[in-house]
Amino acid sequence: MEHKVYLQLARAVEDDILSGILREGDPAPSTHQAAERFGVNPATAARGMGRLTEAGLLEPRRGVGLFVAQGARDTIWNERRRAFRETMLVELVEEARKLGVSRQELIAMLMTASH
Repeated sequence: MEHKVYLQLARAVEDDILSGILREGDPAPSTHQAAERFGVNPATAARGMGRLTEAGLLEPRRGVGLFVAQGARDTIWNERRRAFRETMLVELVEEARKLGVSRQELIAMLMTASH
């Protein structure tokens, strides 16, 4: 879990992009809006929004603000799937192996986990 507040803020904005709350071309929250929404100081919000800008997910428009970049949703989706596969899934399988959980048991657990 990310503990740094600016990373949590950036992740929440990414979540908004993934879910369609923010669409490509839409204005992103301003630093002050983000600070208010997440209850952080504007410098922390600016750091989180800056991280998204550096990653190419948000693009600044001079005098207007930040906007969701074209391809941002696909970039986030691809990166999160890669991270899921390479970290969470690997850890899950390793832990199942340590516990002696068979492949079939693991699949059954996964099938019922969301219920």
